[in-house]
Amino acid sequence: MGNRLNLAALASLPEEIARPSYDRRNISPGIVHLGVGAFHRAHQAAYTDAVLADDPRWGIVTASLRSPDTRDALNPQDGLYTLSVRSEAGETLRVIGSILRVIVAPEALDDLIAAMSDPTTRIVSLTVTEKGYCHDPATGTLNEAHPDIVRDLSNPQSPRTAPGLIVEALRRRREAGIAPFTVMSCDNLPSNGHTVKRVLVRYAELVDSELGAFVKEHVACPSTMVDRIVPATTDDDRHRISRLLGVEDAWPVITEPFTQWVIEDSFPQGRPAWEKAGAQFVADVVPFEHMKLRLLNGSHSTLAYLGYLAGYETVAETMANPAFESLVRGLMEEEVSPTLHMPPGTDLDAYRRALIQRFKNPALRHRTWQIAMDGSQKLPQRLLGTIRDRLAAKQSIGRLALGVAAWMRYVTGVDETGAPIDVRDPMAARLRALADGAGADPERIAQLFFGVTEIFGNDLPAAEEFTQPVMKALARLYREGSKATVSVSVI
Repeated sequence: MGNRLNLAALASLPEEIARPSYDRRNISPGIVHLGVGAFHRAHQAAYTDAVLADDPRWGIVTASLRSPDTRDALNPQDGLYTLSVRSEAGETLRVIGSILRVIVAPEALDDLIAAMSDPTTRIVSLTVTEKGYCHDPATGTLNEAHPDIVRDLSNPQSPRTAPGLIVEALRRRREAGIAPFTVMSCDNLPSNGHTVKRVLVRYAELVDSELGAFVKEHVACPSTMVDRIVPATTDDDRHRISRLLGVEDAWPVITEPFTQWVIEDSFPQGRPAWEKAGAQFVADVVPFEHMKLRLLNGSHSTLAYLGYLAGYETVAETMANPAFESLVRGLMEEEVSPTLHMPPGTDLDAYRRALIQRFKNPALRHRTWQIAMDGSQKLPQRLLGTIRDRLAAKQSIGRLALGVAAWMRYVTGVDETGAPIDVRDPMAARLRALADGAGADPERIAQLFFGVTEIFGNDLPAAEEFTQPVMKALARLYREGSKATVSVSVI
């Protein structure tokens, strides 16, 4: 297929393909987004696309902090791409036009910082995953020993990290007398606005004490809760969607019908009217964040590790086993939900039912291996916070402990058949070395992993009511395997 999706091709698309309801030539940039992955394109960019007809000042300039792949796919398409929304009922296609261009930071650092420093940029948003904040997940503070942070602090005007980029752009704006942009994290961090604010303030203090005071006083960092399942796009997806379009789309995005965005309304320089696209603005995001992190993400991670070990490629395949569905229902209803404190009117039963249906959606091939990535960064938010609350209330943690044990089994790097696991995690080498040093002794493996304070802190390893259930679950996983362990009614 020779022709590419681009502005010129929009008019020739089949009638059933939704497309921007505005003239892209009238759209100007107002947002710089760091981390142009599939999630951003299925979520924030889609919400923004839906409101640009009313206010064209909020186009998005996106940046990849590492790979040129998205730039190479989208820039020849004038930033356009197809959003495929799939369910058992079928598929709808919509061309998204909110992304104006993609910058690759290592290749065009000055261009990126100039875009962030431009007075028209009023929001800098992020989806860089938990590890992109260069923070300590156990404490939520800047990891000052992180090699990339050490490198940036030695050359702060040529940064590579997200904190370094943001602080350098804020420094330039301050020197030029330009008001600071709002920094909006859309990653799964606890109180993500407060976390990114702590990281930025500390980094800025290490660059210059006055700059640190400025960031602390003047930079708004609203917290958000984002929710949409976005599996990786496959070559089959590309070929099929291109055939439906009649032109080639090098990087469409696949997602589910469900989408949610809860935002703390703190934008001194203004914001798009995202509420018109379904976003919810609230005074306190924390209850919704806990609901999502603990119910959806905690269950997702538990399913990913146990499902992968059981030989299931996708979450839907895992959920097709009644024992795994039962496990997740029990995890959500009996162990997670009692730790939540939701505003009046929140229907947790409906939310849990929706999660089960989303996990079972066979139209989404969300791979267990993909969800299992970066577990050392995700575990504190997705499972350990819930565990701490349960232990403080003297409540059991059987299913939660099994999720932690499944992560431990997974990051040893060897599956139940003896085959290697491609563990993608910033701590992968360290964790594998610990596991290798313990041999196949699950109790020793658990004890060595408990010593990784960046994940578990100092409190959990000292609590037998935590360590004993985890070691018991890990021993069962080694002895009986994932399927048999999950099939046991009482864990």
